[in-house]
Amino acid sequence: MEFLHTSVMPREVIEYLGCRDGRVYVDGTLGGGGHALEILRSSGPSGRVIGIDLDDEAIKAASKTLSAYGDRVTLVKGNFRDLKTILSGLGAGPVDGVVLDLGVSSYQFESPERGFSFRFEAGLDMRMDRSGKVTARDLVNTLDARELKRIFREYGEEREAGRIARAIEKARESKPVETTGDLVRIVLDAVPRRFQPKNIHPATRVFQALRIAVNDELVSVEKGVNGGIESLKAGGRMAVISFHSLEDRIVKTAFRESSAGCVCPPRVPICVCGRQPATRLLTRKAVTPSDEELAANPRARSAKLRAVEKL
Repeated sequence: MEFLHTSVMPREVIEYLGCRDGRVYVDGTLGGGGHALEILRSSGPSGRVIGIDLDDEAIKAASKTLSAYGDRVTLVKGNFRDLKTILSGLGAGPVDGVVLDLGVSSYQFESPERGFSFRFEAGLDMRMDRSGKVTARDLVNTLDARELKRIFREYGEEREAGRIARAIEKARESKPVETTGDLVRIVLDAVPRRFQPKNIHPATRVFQALRIAVNDELVSVEKGVNGGIESLKAGGRMAVISFHSLEDRIVKTAFRESSAGCVCPPRVPICVCGRQPATRLLTRKAVTPSDEELAANPRARSAKLRAVEKL
């Protein structure tokens, strides 16, 4: 299957990064290279892009997409949570811009064998890095109901987390939960129809939660955003696109804290903390896709973009 993924809000990303010739930019979630391609086009003729991704297939696809740009492109297999370490290893130093497009690519969702989607009957995998040791199958067959409940509630905001977790624990007494279809059937049987969400598939939040747990996504987001801010030179910019409230909350908090100055209690008449803001918020509110983009790419509907500039 060809690696296809439509990058979300490419025009807005370029606008907020303020791409210019001769600058160095990091695409920490390379995917098929969509955002990286736009950055290269907007920073010609000598702007550079360092692309990072966990997925070997993404690296391969992006390498093909960006091949015309030669040594203006450096591709690295890795996790954006390690952005500072990766840049240090490359001797890249502070950079002019960082973009993170969080979540799962369309290609990963549409590849049945990856096990990300309940639309296809497949093994429960969900690893973004296919060399990783832990799969979703491992989690649903080894964790007790209490831990599964925590994962479904914290990472999926699933109201029926306890009911579903107990059903999984009971089901695997007969046989292991092996496939996406096995898990969907357990969820549908566990949650009475009157308690099932009306606007999304009943298994949506469970699959999201398992994916986040398998890939340790929220920790990666926190480390990646803070590492990105620290890796910017003065005047450098960072843009982050998130797709659900858990990610957006982390991004919003990190940006707000980095742009805050004095944190002294209000009763203290003179600042004694000496804290200075590290960034300036470029987006007071999250930027969302245009109606035109949503018509062309409905999957962008939940996307939110936030951006900061390093001081």
